[in-house]
Amino acid sequence: MRKPLFFLLFLFLCTSLHAQYIYPVVNANFGADAELIANSCKKDSVVASDDWFSDGTNKNITGAGTFIIDTTGAAAMAARYAIDPAYRKLPFYRPMRFPSYSLLLNRMLIDGVLIRDYHGPDSTTFTTGSKNGMSPADWTAPVEQSVPDKNDIEDMFVHVRRSGPTTSYDLWLFGGISIIGITGNRYFDFEMYQTDIFYSRASRKFINYGPDEGHTSWTFDAQGNILKPGDIIFTAEYSTASLTFIEARIWVNKNDLNITPAAFNWAKDGSGNFIYDGASASSQYVYASIRPKTTGSFYSGVQSSAGTWAGPFKFLDAGNNILDNFTGGEFLEFSVNLTKLGLDPVTLLGGSACGLPFRRILAKTRTSTSFSSSLKDFVGPFDFFLSPEVEAAAETSILCTTNGISKINVLNPYATSVYTWSTPDGNILTRKDSTSIYVNSPGTYIVNQQLMNGCGVYASDTINIIYDPHCTVLDSKDIRLNGNFVGGKAALNWASIINGKAKYYEVQRSFDGKTYQTIAVVTNADPNATQKAYSYGDGSVPADAQKVFYRIRAVMDGSEFTSTPLQLQLPYSLKLSVYPNPAFQKAQISIFSDKQQNVDLSIVSAAGKTVYWKSVAARKGENVINLDDIGAWTPGMYIVRIASLTDVKWQKIIIQNRKF
Repeated sequence: MRKPLFFLLFLFLCTSLHAQYIYPVVNANFGADAELIANSCKKDSVVASDDWFSDGTNKNITGAGTFIIDTTGAAAMAARYAIDPAYRKLPFYRPMRFPSYSLLLNRMLIDGVLIRDYHGPDSTTFTTGSKNGMSPADWTAPVEQSVPDKNDIEDMFVHVRRSGPTTSYDLWLFGGISIIGITGNRYFDFEMYQTDIFYSRASRKFINYGPDEGHTSWTFDAQGNILKPGDIIFTAEYSTASLTFIEARIWVNKNDLNITPAAFNWAKDGSGNFIYDGASASSQYVYASIRPKTTGSFYSGVQSSAGTWAGPFKFLDAGNNILDNFTGGEFLEFSVNLTKLGLDPVTLLGGSACGLPFRRILAKTRTSTSFSSSLKDFVGPFDFFLSPEVEAAAETSILCTTNGISKINVLNPYATSVYTWSTPDGNILTRKDSTSIYVNSPGTYIVNQQLMNGCGVYASDTINIIYDPHCTVLDSKDIRLNGNFVGGKAALNWASIINGKAKYYEVQRSFDGKTYQTIAVVTNADPNATQKAYSYGDGSVPADAQKVFYRIRAVMDGSEFTSTPLQLQLPYSLKLSVYPNPAFQKAQISIFSDKQQNVDLSIVSAAGKTVYWKSVAARKGENVINLDDIGAWTPGMYIVRIASLTDVKWQKIIIQNRKF
């Protein structure tokens, strides 16, 4: 039978209608169209929309839209896929390529992520009996297990943005999932948590779950206003042809179903009964289905057609073959209007513009349309909405006179953040809402970081300025310090034009840019020379150093003068340290990265067995991973290894069976 023309238009043209739809759409200028290409919708129409990636090989696709996911290293990864079948089985993580809360084409980007799951048998699957509604403490995972192709997750995508530049615009969540198999119905959930829930591959257990039967419950006052948000789950069902069902649920105490929420409604079945599921019929806490207060739908969902481009990281099929394109139905995509649904934190609680109603996301598949059917594969849980915390340092931390001036800078200014300075006992000469200030008084200076205007304080740093009545004010140009790393040493060179006044020079080093220690004393080589050049090689930088600063202090009769600090770029993209070592029950792994990059962390026993593995989306600077359950490991020596695309570091750690 010939299909009506209006159906064909809906099938092939992107729209921005706000109804429940199973055809390609653009919401908040992002393509929810079951393909990965910016400025395109099902390849049959060109629209100026953002998407997960850009297809640079297709010159016919142009427009003002751009891609969201960081593609750094994609070409190198695809090249290695071609020659290394074992490498294809490893997972990886890619963050959003823009800072959180950036403005792009007048839309506010909140965050985004791509995670590739293990390919083939692995332990990030559920054993029989694990179900939605159960406490994560009761979920079990095997040492290694394969799952049916239609339940096997390959990639998981999440992106959150607003449809405009401020919090008055709708908040949208976009999700995508690629599945190995396309035969039969596919069922999956995106579960959002309030806690820092974590899956330990060593123990194959979930930890840090919520306090209310394993989750965090939403709470209400008598009028239905939300007092505290809790866990959320979006569940979807796709047939071989299209999206057939999607809903949102929240974790609540069953008693609260008697309260009418102010932000949304409880969903009911055809008989007028509330729709909910817990771990069992007697559970006090359940996942209850919700609906918007206003009419009209708030979801969309569609699946890929045959020949849809699979992105720069390629697609791996059930036979571990590398494919450039999806077979029809291998990529499933949906969008949810969180504001319309009543889950926008600004409208929920009148809260912070930066607030979001969850902290971590877990994607998983299940066996049937029943919400409480057996769970199969999972990806995550992973962090969302993380931004670099502010770091500050003074160009000189010592004032030499009562009218001296020092400049204090934010070392890692974030374009979308707001920085505000204050002091309880000092004096700020310039504007207090800037990335740097000038001060003329000793005291404590504090900088607070907000992720954007209107947010609460996200992070703070403190700088102390002291007064030294014995030092002399000189121009910083009087000692010109420079250097670099050569042959594993810090090669420092300085030229002094106050050499005739200097008794000797102290080489001082710092690992935080704040606290300096003298590591060498260099005598005045020619006291009769007004100008003199000096050099010094520091070969004692610790192997686990993450950053290093130097300055030169000239000691003169009755006074001192300190050069402007110099930060040297360490000749490594990665640094690794483990503390404590030996360790008992708990340990911390610190990964210092010179840039934002993906790092694989593994811990191997002396017998060669991998006991821990994690893909870390390392931010520039220090990244700390807590190991909270190593007390169950066999005592002995282990190797901690971190690897990026360009660098590898390893270190031994000793696990003890008792604390010494």
